[in-house]
Amino acid sequence: MPQRPDGTEGTEPLPTFSTGRGRRAMDSVVGLLIRRRLFPRSYMLTTTGRRTGQPLTHPVTPVERGGRRWLVSPYGQVSWVHNARASGRVTLQRGGRTEDCAVRELGPEEAAPVLKEYLAITGPPRRYFRADKSDPVEAFAAEAAEHPVFEIVPIG
Repeated sequence: MPQRPDGTEGTEPLPTFSTGRGRRAMDSVVGLLIRRRLFPRSYMLTTTGRRTGQPLTHPVTPVERGGRRWLVSPYGQVSWVHNARASGRVTLQRGGRTEDCAVRELGPEEAAPVLKEYLAITGPPRRYFRADKSDPVEAFAAEAAEHPVFEIVPIG
């Protein structure tokens, strides 16, 4: 079992992600900064609520490599993950440009190198991962169940 940066084994429960009012307020602030182009790698991701049918928007940082792009859920099975699975579609916005995309969820072996690269480019939220960016890619295959990865495929 890989060790965490604090030297402990990766078997203890990971922290849970807050989904309350404070998180929505933080998403709004980060969204404003993204729209002002202060986070050049980040986008606003919009999904359609699987129960309500209402649009829900969250900041994301896709992994981009070799002309391909992926969405990583660093905080686990959050609402946008469930909505993307249900509809198979998302919308990405940045700097006045909107892009409709299909998404395809990756299996653990395919997701592992994307998860490793995600930690390398974003740094935080390491505390939500058991594997560390210095671990071999195989250590990230076990993370795929807790951190879903979707390939982004532009529509049209």
